[in-house]
Amino acid sequence: MKKNFLYLEIAGNIADKIKSGTLRPGDKLPSVRMLSSQHGISINTAKRVFIELESQYLIQSRPQSGYFVNSLQQFRLPLPEVSTPIPFAKNKAPEELMNDVYATMGRDDLTLFSIGVPSGNLLPLAKLKKETILATRALKEGGTEYEPLQGNVKLRRMIAARSLVWEGNLKETDIITTNGCMNAIALCLMALTSPGDTIALESPCYPGTLQLAASLGLQVLEIATHPLYGIDIDTLETLLPQINICLLVPNYNTPLGYCMPDSHKQKVVKLLAAHNIPLIEDDTYGDLHFEAQRPRCCKSFDKEGNVLWCSSVSKTLAPGYRVGWVAPGKYKEKLLKLKLVHAISSPTIVNEAVGNFLMTGRYENHLRQLRRALHENYLRYTLAISEFFPEGTKVSRPQGGLTLWVELPGATDTQVLYHYALKKGISISPGRIFTLQDQFHNCLRLCIGLPWTEQLRLSLKQIGSLAKSIQQQPSVLQ
Repeated sequence: MKKNFLYLEIAGNIADKIKSGTLRPGDKLPSVRMLSSQHGISINTAKRVFIELESQYLIQSRPQSGYFVNSLQQFRLPLPEVSTPIPFAKNKAPEELMNDVYATMGRDDLTLFSIGVPSGNLLPLAKLKKETILATRALKEGGTEYEPLQGNVKLRRMIAARSLVWEGNLKETDIITTNGCMNAIALCLMALTSPGDTIALESPCYPGTLQLAASLGLQVLEIATHPLYGIDIDTLETLLPQINICLLVPNYNTPLGYCMPDSHKQKVVKLLAAHNIPLIEDDTYGDLHFEAQRPRCCKSFDKEGNVLWCSSVSKTLAPGYRVGWVAPGKYKEKLLKLKLVHAISSPTIVNEAVGNFLMTGRYENHLRQLRRALHENYLRYTLAISEFFPEGTKVSRPQGGLTLWVELPGATDTQVLYHYALKKGISISPGRIFTLQDQFHNCLRLCIGLPWTEQLRLSLKQIGSLAKSIQQQPSVLQ
């Protein structure tokens, strides 16, 4: 098996030399035959080395000349600034703008950079359809009966088995199925909060979470967040006396895409447990890692049952199936009572179908392909942004997930940009919808879950051109 992946080891060594500057833009690489001779590998294996490096946009092939190192301009784009929200600011969610953005969902006439889900072209639709048919045939009464309140046993068993990868060590009895991850989070908040309570969130934050908190009458406390490491733990600790509950997305948060270091996760879990503050962990994106290993979850550090781990297949397999779950720890009975009142049962057929899909191993095969496509898109998008967007643009460096966070220079208003782009058939997510405060006006989120085409590249070029025109005409911001 090791020999089969030797090409990855060789490609990784060359990639390290490119990123460190040992190999510079424009440098010529050895020929396929020379690489084969140098490393004692076959010609086909040597070709795979170059294919791997090309897929990462580190090198390019020039006809009849060989392989050359690409410019790494995309790696030199600066990171967005650390957010600086004001505790308990009195601003409100831009509901009209949020509604406008999400009203574009499902529109085939638009390039939807605004909706953070993978395109159907990246999903195993035929296999899912087959599993759904098989589930209908296998289930009692064709799947028309209610399933147990806690949820499909097969699905819960497979979720528990997969938790071993991130050291969760869950059992099927620890898990409750829900109608997607947002339903799981809603049940958690309804079970553990009352109107007027304070919820601590990352800033920027997923708009749906902000809307959910507002609908439950919660006060939102936005915490300063670093684009690579997540929330500022010192700030969180300072504000603990004012917090009733905390909700975090530690693995590939949207929109920033960061992965909180394990040491930070452990510290946050310990800190909140010491003050008896529940932590809702949204792990929707945890399976979409770009590196070799799936990251650990906060739940893996939970000793007291204080972490409510929520996830789904909405961002990885089937957004419309609404298959989600929660491992609520010591709050299990409270959530079961709420599920009985609000849902009675999860969808029988789709839960069985997803459970089967996970059991056969097809899910992991699919994830490998999806992760590769998303990582390649991240590199392609960043290269296009470095080429077409205004000078001074800053871009996040997601370690996984589905989104890029772009910070445009100066007073470029992305709400104006949104309306201009929409007229061109392109939908983006303006930064203002990711906060309740007066911030992120010059930021936007782009979904990288669309299949890469030349037309998609041209759409990014159009966004960049529009951003430049807004910069040059400040009067349009009035």
